[in-house]
Amino acid sequence: MNSFTLLFLAALTLSSGIQFWLAKRQSLYVAAHRDAVPEAFKNTISLEAHQKAADYTLEKGKLGHIDSIVGIIALLLLTLGGAINLTFSFWGSVVTSPLIAGVAATATIFLIMTLVELPSSWYQTFVIEEKFGFNKSTRQQFIKDHVMQLGLGAAIGLPLLALILWVMDAVGSSWWVWAWGILISFSLLMSWLYPTVIAPLFNKFTPMEDGALKDRIAGLLTRCGFNSQGIFIMDGSKRSGHGNAYFTGLGNNKRIVFFDNLVASLDDEELEAVLAHELGHFKCKHVIKMLVATSIMTLISFAVLGLLIGQDWFYTGLGVDIAQKSNAVALLLFILVSSSFTFFMQPISAYFQRKFEFEADDFAANNAQASKLISGLVKLYEENANTLTPDPLYSAFHYSHPPAAIRVAHLEAKI
Repeated sequence: MNSFTLLFLAALTLSSGIQFWLAKRQSLYVAAHRDAVPEAFKNTISLEAHQKAADYTLEKGKLGHIDSIVGIIALLLLTLGGAINLTFSFWGSVVTSPLIAGVAATATIFLIMTLVELPSSWYQTFVIEEKFGFNKSTRQQFIKDHVMQLGLGAAIGLPLLALILWVMDAVGSSWWVWAWGILISFSLLMSWLYPTVIAPLFNKFTPMEDGALKDRIAGLLTRCGFNSQGIFIMDGSKRSGHGNAYFTGLGNNKRIVFFDNLVASLDDEELEAVLAHELGHFKCKHVIKMLVATSIMTLISFAVLGLLIGQDWFYTGLGVDIAQKSNAVALLLFILVSSSFTFFMQPISAYFQRKFEFEADDFAANNAQASKLISGLVKLYEENANTLTPDPLYSAFHYSHPPAAIRVAHLEAKI
């Protein structure tokens, strides 16, 4: 142990303590308001649906609490417990190439973390989601999805990791600028490829049939000046009863996607209003703003890692012997522990995301019917069992969307 060990433990304790405190506040607040539908929703949502949403939120909160504890234990075992040190020592002894050894050791750690998280994902799907009537997935589908995700992660992630580690070794002190450029370019490429190459591996996307709904949406797109490569219906119902809509892709590879269960739940005017909200993110340049913010934070992160990578105390303070000191170890340690030091930025990010949601709602109210967006959102709140009564402090810290009552009130002012 050294001073950095104590600093890391203090940051982990503080960040985890605040997260547990907020989660406890959320559970107590939701439970306390379980037996009364908020005034704004008394005419649209039944007490039974409100109680279901509260119970669903509480169940997920209990699992989240366990996940947090497991995550803390895993992090301590990987770092101070010596698992990372042993893994890199093993691969260094069986592989002659430091680059390949670093990639193999890093992949091993991420595989271990994935396996640790698997029981929670299984429980979420086949216990909680099943209990509340949302799960449509089979065990075979669950296993297939995770195997495909691991395969894609290896096929895409390992070459990227190898390239970044090679740059760290070969370029010199300016490696972090080059690594940042590679990572951002890769992210843009994946965003462009995702709609047509990656997403179809997991779901079926069917072009929307001609008819009144497609004509209405086409009119909305014309009014908004939005060009896409098509409007598609995704078979989301094969895995979940939750509905959603989104647009995806970049440049000339943009797609508009509706979940099939969303189309079945909302009427044409509500679907138009929901899509208008999604287009609002595009027209208000929220995607670009988030990309710029992410790029800046990534650049800063690489710069900080550039300062830490040569410091022996960074390795020894996190349970790694100096003999295992390498760029791969430094990168892995930084990824694992940085969230303990940057958790205070989460409410700042959430604030701007909620601000963007209000702006997108304003755009939707100007290009569709605010009343229809409200009714569509209320149906989604009910069908997705989103709690109507989150704890204000918890939601300020975690929620990327405004709480239901605040969002509806904002839209009602537009009518």
